[in-house]
Amino acid sequence: MRVLISEEQIRQRVDLVASEIRQTYGHEPVTIIGVLTGCLVFLADLIRRLDLPIRIILVQASSYRGATTTGSQLAVNDDVLGDLKGRHVLIVEDILDTGKTLRHMVNLIQAREVASVRIAVLMRKLGRQIIEIEPDFVCFRIPDEFVVGYGLDYNDEFRNLPYIAIYEGQK
Repeated sequence: MRVLISEEQIRQRVDLVASEIRQTYGHEPVTIIGVLTGCLVFLADLIRRLDLPIRIILVQASSYRGATTTGSQLAVNDDVLGDLKGRHVLIVEDILDTGKTLRHMVNLIQAREVASVRIAVLMRKLGRQIIEIEPDFVCFRIPDEFVVGYGLDYNDEFRNLPYIAIYEGQK
């Protein structure tokens, strides 16, 4: 594997994005919806840097299963969202790839009469987006490569790497 983004680069960008989020919301309460499982590490680091009242909801959404590097049918467990009416919502996602997952999530959340919906992504993959959606906060823009580490996996491995690497193994 080849390191694409170092542990130090991640730390610096997460600090910067957390600052932007704090400035955006001021002291307003925010419900953060983390899209599992890839967002876990990013979400944990991000919320430790946010000095504002937050509520956290974790939603399972996946289009990658097993030993695959291409997405398939999207599955979302939205039963856990509960009552979001009138709340500010921040969706936290590991990667904006095609845009399908994020568009689906935004639609689900907007239907619950929220005050606002914003999106924070660790990475935005360039050249892959087929659904037009703009994240409000982006840590990194990356090339169209399959990446692992810092929460992202290949066949349930490599999530624990403290950096982001381009997966060059057998696909």
